Amino acid sequence: MDVASLAMSLISMQAGNTQQQIATSVLKSNIDAERSSVLTILGSGSSPSLANVGAGIGGSLNIAA
Repeated sequence: MDVASLAMSLISMQAGNTQQQIATSVLKSNIDAERSSVLTILGSGSSPSLANVGAGIGGSLNIAA
């Protein structure tokens, strides 16, 4: 193997490593976003979430009628 071939191989490996780091970062971001969506739908915390019910559900109740 000549020097140019070795240098090209090292550059390719570094580029692949950079792509892998970017892909890992994007994947983690997507996982965090999905986790947030699931917690919103499931209603984490003390008050239940109304994210997964139909329109008009959970509004004010008119008891005067």
